[in-house]
Amino acid sequence: MEKLIITACICGAEVTKEHNPAVPYTVEEIANEAYSAYKAGASIIHLHVRYDDGTPTQDKARFKECMDAISGDVKNTYGTGCFLLMNTGNKIYQSKNGLVTTIAISLDGEVEYALEGSVFVGGAVIQWIRDGMHLIQDSCDSEYYAQKVPDNGGVYIVPAFTGLGAPYWDMYARGAILGITRGTTQNHIIRAAEESIAYQSADLMWAMEKDTDITISTLKVDGGASRDHFLMQFQSDILNKEVLRPAIRETTALGAAYLAGLATGVWKSREEISHLWSCNQLFEPKMDAAQREKLVRGWHKAVGRSQNWAEHEV
Repeated sequence: MEKLIITACICGAEVTKEHNPAVPYTVEEIANEAYSAYKAGASIIHLHVRYDDGTPTQDKARFKECMDAISGDVKNTYGTGCFLLMNTGNKIYQSKNGLVTTIAISLDGEVEYALEGSVFVGGAVIQWIRDGMHLIQDSCDSEYYAQKVPDNGGVYIVPAFTGLGAPYWDMYARGAILGITRGTTQNHIIRAAEESIAYQSADLMWAMEKDTDITISTLKVDGGASRDHFLMQFQSDILNKEVLRPAIRETTALGAAYLAGLATGVWKSREEISHLWSCNQLFEPKMDAAQREKLVRGWHKAVGRSQNWAEHEV
């Protein structure tokens, strides 16, 4: 008898759950299996569902977001880093703007592709202002203090602590805080840290639009930092696009549940699952074009200052 195997690698340690398809299994139980594995460690590095022949079916949250996607759908995961995926259907794009072509999903003999962009330091910049700079006591405090000032006061943080990922790919870039004046406060620094997450994600989005010549109208989001209302609104403002936050943000566990449920007959098709997605909140752009252009221009100027900073090893 084939067994459905849900495997999660948590901080390098592998946790495996087995399920016999002959035994009735509800989607809630499947979700609990995946989520209990998630709760067993700090984070899920790798999660997939397979049969005992060893064939992997899907990784992480991609199934959840790609199973019902049409060409041009885009989603961004806001975690320690940020990972933006555009489903490109059966078309393979060779990026000329620093992105990576990858397989989004392989199901029932059909392969769909994606463009992917990775930000090295996303939510980790909030951890830094908490643990390194001691400006806040809890990560969720950043949203509160960011709104204590009307704007960033001309301050930008480029969190290139380990270099810059897509679309710059500069291993010699280093972190920088620019635009500080006598009037700069800790709230400006906190706000600049929050905004840096949105700027980096926006750079990925603009690169995708250039590569595909597809105009993106909406962005779906997930991950821990997507709970931040200020960040999501600012993301919408900088992109000048709608941002859709789902009712369930932990899509790693949800994607595993959906894939396992599809394999065991809980759902009959991807189309049936697609109707289960629901939007918790819609963020619409409110910033005027002149302000947006000024902020983006300042961000790119700051990025330029941070690049090629570290000495090249001989």
